[in-house]
Amino acid sequence: MIAADWSAGDIAAVIVSAVAALAVVGLLLALTSLVRTLAALRAAVDQFRAEAVPLVSDMQLTVRQANSELVRVDTLLERAEAISSTVDSASHLAYLTFSNPVIKALAFASGTSRAVRRFRRTT
Repeated sequence: MIAADWSAGDIAAVIVSAVAALAVVGLLLALTSLVRTLAALRAAVDQFRAEAVPLVSDMQLTVRQANSELVRVDTLLERAEAISSTVDSASHLAYLTFSNPVIKALAFASGTSRAVRRFRRTT
């Protein structure tokens, strides 16, 4: 038999070689799996980039439009405040202008109507 001629060192060398070959095969399988995973990851990243870049561009456009609308609204609010202030000033001025003569006219009319009533009672 051929196996009888082998020494313990030869058998150990064969076992170590077999284990090393199995380890190399296992590492090659792991490396192949890792390469496939990285390829899938790269494809996913490329797809994400292809979808995300237009979305970010659209978002920037939307933000710019929103900012311009906010500027318009701010201008409208400033104008509304100015108009409100003007109307308030005008109404206060009208009150001051007409309140005294109106009060005097009402008092005169009230006094005149009393005088007419008294005059009618006496006659």
